[in-house]
Amino acid sequence: MKKLIALLLALAMIACLFVGCKETEEPSVTDNSAPTESTGSEEPTPSADTPLVVGYSPFSSKFSPFFSETAYDQDVYAMTQIGLLTSDRTGAIILNGIEGETIEYNGTPYTYYGPADLTITENADGTVYYDFVLRDDITFSDGEPLTIDDVIFSMYVLCDPTYDGNSTLYAQPILGMEEYRAGMTTLAKALVAAGRENTDFTNWTEEQQTKFWDNIDKALVPFAQGIVDYCVEGGYNEEGDVAGASANWGFSGTSETVEDFAMEIGETYGWSFSAMEAEVGLSDALADMMDADVYNDYPTMGIKNGESAPNIAGIQKTGDYSMRVVLTKVDAVAIYQLGVTIAPMHYYGDASLYDYDNNSFGFPKGDLSSVRAKTTQPMGAGPYKFIKFENGVVNFEANDSYYLGAPKTKYVNFFETLSEDDKLNGVVTGTIDITDPSMSVDVAKAISDKNGGAGLVGDVITTDLVNNLGYGYIGMNANVMNVGGDGSSEASKNLRKAFGTILSVYRDVAIDSYYGELASVINYPISDTSWAAPRPADDGYKLAFSTAVDGSDIYTSDMTTEEKYAAASAAALDYLEAAGYTVTDGKVTAAPEGASLEYELWIPADGTGDHPSFMICTLARDAFAELGINLIIKDLTNSSDLWDALEAGEVAMWAAAWGATVDPDMYQIYYSDVANAGTASEGQNQAGGANQGGSNYMYCIADAELDQLIMDARASTDQTYRKAMYKACLDIVIDWAVEIPVYQRQNAIIFSSERVDMSTVTPDITTFYGWMAEIEKLELIANQG
Repeated sequence: MKKLIALLLALAMIACLFVGCKETEEPSVTDNSAPTESTGSEEPTPSADTPLVVGYSPFSSKFSPFFSETAYDQDVYAMTQIGLLTSDRTGAIILNGIEGETIEYNGTPYTYYGPADLTITENADGTVYYDFVLRDDITFSDGEPLTIDDVIFSMYVLCDPTYDGNSTLYAQPILGMEEYRAGMTTLAKALVAAGRENTDFTNWTEEQQTKFWDNIDKALVPFAQGIVDYCVEGGYNEEGDVAGASANWGFSGTSETVEDFAMEIGETYGWSFSAMEAEVGLSDALADMMDADVYNDYPTMGIKNGESAPNIAGIQKTGDYSMRVVLTKVDAVAIYQLGVTIAPMHYYGDASLYDYDNNSFGFPKGDLSSVRAKTTQPMGAGPYKFIKFENGVVNFEANDSYYLGAPKTKYVNFFETLSEDDKLNGVVTGTIDITDPSMSVDVAKAISDKNGGAGLVGDVITTDLVNNLGYGYIGMNANVMNVGGDGSSEASKNLRKAFGTILSVYRDVAIDSYYGELASVINYPISDTSWAAPRPADDGYKLAFSTAVDGSDIYTSDMTTEEKYAAASAAALDYLEAAGYTVTDGKVTAAPEGASLEYELWIPADGTGDHPSFMICTLARDAFAELGINLIIKDLTNSSDLWDALEAGEVAMWAAAWGATVDPDMYQIYYSDVANAGTASEGQNQAGGANQGGSNYMYCIADAELDQLIMDARASTDQTYRKAMYKACLDIVIDWAVEIPVYQRQNAIIFSSERVDMSTVTPDITTFYGWMAEIEKLELIANQG
């Protein structure tokens, strides 16, 4: 995978932590404890210093609460940090963390604690106050006290004009945010604005300017040429057609020369060279062609280019352990962004540069170099201290001053595994204590076999299943699958509904075959973990793509499976005819202008058909063949090929999965104008294609009513109202027929029943409250009492 973008920085805040799911070479486990005596047995008896070993996935060494990029790296830093806010097992924010809140779940009362209390006040003038009060007895793992100054420092890092991490705190409607971030740009942007012939070297040297443009010529221009070459090689453009390549790659299509195209790429990505790496053509990576300082420093070095406010007016210190954040309007998702990780200013910044009254916040505005320098070495007030990362193993040691109590297990190792099989085998052989195999019918059977046929919970392995925070789907691009070039027309929607009708009817048999009871079919494109997900008992609930072109129901309750398949084919044929296809004797014989008798569906199934939706695709292919449509299944061995092609706007249909967020806000996926907003991802759908959101670069929905509903839902904290708004949004998405909801799968965490004291593991694990939420209580069996 080219890149994995974090869903929200708030994931650390809510302690929703799970081990990852990639493959890598298996290193040896590093034990950071003292040697223990051998018992002579095949497996050493655990001692008080034996580390808990968690089978994990590859790390990128960006273990920063500010700049981590992968979910795996986030889990590393989260072991060492605490968030300003925490949540319960349903994902609801705990507002009274200091004294704790007792909330019942599955009939059991649980008390949740956090480092702060929060009071929210909606004012008559439309502003909203978020008043935080911190505990006054928390220290970081190095013994330094944690105060409100550390919170303010952390917020200012995330809101700095040069900040380019994944948090979007700066995008919240905080009073004075725009004024503070104005008047400053990065060195790279300033050099571009000044141009090659600039002679004013007030804010940079002539050497810096010359070096920058030399790097553009030797790196970014060849990089752009690589995209053009890719399009030519793929048959999408003629040799030398730069404008055509630009258009096919999701850009404006106005660049006549490669040099112009290079500049367009730079502008699109805000002159962040690392972000530009998303656009992969046939050239080397930019990092390999550019000078390191230009690549890394020029896009992050702040340059003043105008007037700005000296502080963020809405971030107000009210005491040594209290503060107020003022929002200019109600924003339902703001609370998840305000629950920032509380990073130690004295470690990530410079305490001598902190003077709240004189608008100094622990680092020079526009210079986050001190924060970036600690990217690989996290430190905070969390349950564990980061020791080292080497040979594929992250070593942690207990933070005895952790505010919720010193961890019972002194050492923890995050251990990179070789494959999915190694995860399961590692638990059985004693190499691994806890891990997360990707569940399927075969994996479930293997676990049961290891337990002597006892099922998923036995003497060898204990399995805990929770719904994944995300869902599987099959997508369609309205700009590729349309009639007459208009993806919003009824004819175009009918074309896509024909495919949606047939593909959706095979979901039950395919998902049951692949997952068994480990997944369920869903009928709306939203994770079933969300409170906003429509339920069968709700008014207006319908099976996905179960309505015929005349508005009647396609299926009846007494239909057999084969009768449903036949009804789906008949309904699809009606949709194709309504889309303008010529139908003769039950088959289409000609396509309308802009449409085709042949479409391709891309699916990353390792070239072997190993994907939950692969059976759906093959059964649909056969059904379409009988209707005169050729559905070509492109089984990819490299999933990155899919993301590249999606970004280029080349794919008609594809199978993948979305990762969801705690809040069901749909802005970043379905809003039609979300440039520079990024997208949520499960490690499959990436932000790219001219840095636009999901609707723009994948589905290409452009619907004013949908946009308004999304914004209306954002402007309220009334959950009942928001659910109604989101149901209306989902109905529009289904009507556009660009996304077929397929499955809600379950994640599995497996524990060694022989080595992990299961009575000390977090009880009632949920999607929003992972096994690591109470990791300080967990013990290996030999570590008891």
